[in-house]
Amino acid sequence: MKNLFKKTMLIVLLSVVVMSCSKKNELPADLENETGQNQKVLAYIKNLGFSDAQIVESGDNYIVDGDIVFSKNMEVPADNGKPVTEQYYNGYIVTNSTNIRVKIDPSINGMISEINSAINQWNTVPNSKIKFVITTGTVYDILIKVDNTIGSSTCGQAYLSTSNGKAGNTVWINQNLIQNNSFAQRTRTITHEFGHTISFKHTNQSTTINVPGVGGTDALSLMNGGQCGSGATVLSAKDKQATAVLYPL
Repeated sequence: MKNLFKKTMLIVLLSVVVMSCSKKNELPADLENETGQNQKVLAYIKNLGFSDAQIVESGDNYIVDGDIVFSKNMEVPADNGKPVTEQYYNGYIVTNSTNIRVKIDPSINGMISEINSAINQWNTVPNSKIKFVITTGTVYDILIKVDNTIGSSTCGQAYLSTSNGKAGNTVWINQNLIQNNSFAQRTRTITHEFGHTISFKHTNQSTTINVPGVGGTDALSLMNGGQCGSGATVLSAKDKQATAVLYPL
């Protein structure tokens, strides 16, 4: 009986160990789904031409090339970000480009003049139908607000436009960092971030793809990255040309 009892206990213990090991190696369903979604978003970002070194994980987002934001929960396009034959944009234009509604969060009320100046730059591009309009309503396309925690050298961040024709829905401005910059440079930051919301990437990105007929580097481009507080303060001739190509009248 003793031997039978020992054998029974040994079988029970082995079963517990096997079950424990099996469960330990399995991911919970929600975590497994989250991991799969993150991998899809990362693959999409890389297929847009960004390298691993340019991608930084930040909470629910990936921050790319310093100020371009991708949500981990974004809907990844069916083509998975397959590279296209256009330059410094992500391949997806905003379909309601004649009425992009901008909501100004109270946190950034002190920079309304700069916001208006930035909007005017985009709205007056020749031969382009891009139009940003400020709204005070509850329905909007872009929310612009202050976020002073986005980095000691990052002037602002923004979501890129999406595959369903919508503008990137949030712009964050590091007011503490840029408040001592000139008015022109503060406006430049906001203009630049609005550019991301309508699909423009950084002109000086090494893996950038050309907008038809508007290729090559452009030292005067307001959409050059890595120039916080020191870049061009007005849209260059090529910036305007590219805008007119993507958003023609």
